[in-house]
Amino acid sequence: MLTSPNIFKSAVLLVSRFVWSPGCVWCQKRNVVVKTGGLKQTKVPPRYLGQPSPFTHPHLLKHGEVTPGLTQAEYELRRHKLAALIAAQTEKLGGGSLRNGAPPSHVAVILSHPTRYMTNDIPYPFHQNQDFLYLTGILEPDSALILCCPPRQERAILFVPRRDPSRELWDGPRSGKDGASALTGVERVHSTEELGLVLKTLKGSMVWYDGSPSSHPQLHHTHLRPLLEGGPMVRPLRPLIHSLRAIKSPGEVALMKEAGRITAQAFRRTMAMSQGDVDEALLYAKFDFECRAHGANFLAYPPVVAGGNRANTLHYINNNQIVKDGEMVLLDGGCEYFGYVSDVTRTWPVNGKFSPAQAELYNAVLEVQLSCLSLCSPGVSLDHIYSTMLALLGRKLRELGIIPSTASDADALKVARRYCPHHVGHYLGMDVHDTPELSRSQPLQPGMAITIEPGLYISESDKDSPERFRGLGVRIEDDVVIQEEGGPLILSADTPKTIPDIESVCAQG
Repeated sequence: MLTSPNIFKSAVLLVSRFVWSPGCVWCQKRNVVVKTGGLKQTKVPPRYLGQPSPFTHPHLLKHGEVTPGLTQAEYELRRHKLAALIAAQTEKLGGGSLRNGAPPSHVAVILSHPTRYMTNDIPYPFHQNQDFLYLTGILEPDSALILCCPPRQERAILFVPRRDPSRELWDGPRSGKDGASALTGVERVHSTEELGLVLKTLKGSMVWYDGSPSSHPQLHHTHLRPLLEGGPMVRPLRPLIHSLRAIKSPGEVALMKEAGRITAQAFRRTMAMSQGDVDEALLYAKFDFECRAHGANFLAYPPVVAGGNRANTLHYINNNQIVKDGEMVLLDGGCEYFGYVSDVTRTWPVNGKFSPAQAELYNAVLEVQLSCLSLCSPGVSLDHIYSTMLALLGRKLRELGIIPSTASDADALKVARRYCPHHVGHYLGMDVHDTPELSRSQPLQPGMAITIEPGLYISESDKDSPERFRGLGVRIEDDVVIQEEGGPLILSADTPKTIPDIESVCAQG
């Protein structure tokens, strides 16, 4: 349909007023001024960026947010905290100086992940380097961040792929420099091809970089290796970033709560399919569907869907056998919700009713898990909770008759390690086994997220245990945020856990 010039001009003015808001950080970042019909406005970056934005996903992102729930200000604060940690670490290690005697400048370099291919030109679903995502919010591959720390004026320099219409025809839109700046609030943005040139201007600085080329081989070899061959002092960056990632902000906790809610819903609806013989693959598909259907981006990891004796294989992920009527299934699964994950395990009978032996073993693990959850408070370490778990499991093994009631505490601990060969939990956040640089012996702090997951695994070939327990494997896992007061926040609390609750949900099928 053709329209008159006057109608067109009115429409332009109307749209201009609609998209411009003086109080909006997004709008303030538009940096090229033009005039349209006498109305002063700034050039709008590409409406369709390489990731969700307030323009394309107003139902998910508010103005000023880079990723859902996390603002430009929060990402900027993270970069500021990292710069402060670098300064503190330098002072602790004795600093150093440049050749002219001036105090050293510091450059932190973090690379994104590349696109990886399963075959020829068929890519795997892209998943960003969590450290890069934590500091920028950028979800595109082939990107980089340079953080220049004092005594230079602290500033972030972002590098993103150049816009290429021919590639965007196949792969979809990219943000480009203008879009990335508007989205993130980072003022200085270059094309990725310029990374090496900018790094040359920073030669002589102390470099903070995790020097493995595995995160992005091409960017490492093309742009970082020439800088590193000059012989600057290189210090590891990942421990500093992980110390920041370990403490979750209120925005991060909100995202993890949503991931926990989605996962709980998926468990409920998967349990409701329990009517007897069932294929592990069907349970896998149902759990995956329910997570995605209720807002998750994808599963956080390949889930364990292990029926019967297969539950005693801790990382069983074939998920391709039939769980028979009368057997239990152990499902260890979680989802990712805009960069933050859940990790939950439940065990239940596929016919919806626990046998006496199943209930006996299950309740033993449940009592241990509840006791461990009660210990989740500031100042207590995961290692301490683990020691407590082993002692409690040893006591339960005596009560169940799996070891003699006269066994010593030392013998009970030894057997507990045999029947539960894994730790009580791990840190959780942007990754399932989050911040692995952090020791589990350090005291927990408010804002830390962990898992609590005791289990008992009794193989069908185990001749040392009572026959009624052979072939049973039980693990119960919840996600927990440490709070200053009021006890732990259980992110997965809506997931059925007691025997009456599980049997009730199964009966709804």
